[in-house]
Amino acid sequence: MSELKQLIEKYIELDDSFEEGNEELEQELDELGHEIDHMVYHEEFLIVFNKDGDEEKIVTMLIDESNEYFIPVYTDEEEVEKAIEFFKEEAGDIEFLTEKAIGNELNLTYADDDEFLGLAVNAPQNGFFVPSVNVHDCSE
Repeated sequence: MSELKQLIEKYIELDDSFEEGNEELEQELDELGHEIDHMVYHEEFLIVFNKDGDEEKIVTMLIDESNEYFIPVYTDEEEVEKAIEFFKEEAGDIEFLTEKAIGNELNLTYADDDEFLGLAVNAPQNGFFVPSVNVHDCSE
């Protein structure tokens, strides 16, 4: 299991147990979230494209009725296979392809698109959303 996947699972577990006013847990969540933001910046993810004829289009997750979206990214083959199964159930018999991409490169590619909100790690299984403004490396 990737280190990023482990950190996200830990974050979700802590967040689920969070109670208002628990400053120690709140600080731990903030620090863990910051560490995740750094890891997403450097992480090599699997991304999914759907293929329609000769055209390949990156899979996105739309938010409500708006055109705002997250790009789902995956930490390993197991996660991407689960997602493709889900997408096939939702969209029917469409061909899906995967490619690798670095978190920051994806962020930069879509930075000029006002409707791009960020990356959704291992979605829809856990759907940990990382807003594009959070993806950074403090050393740069």
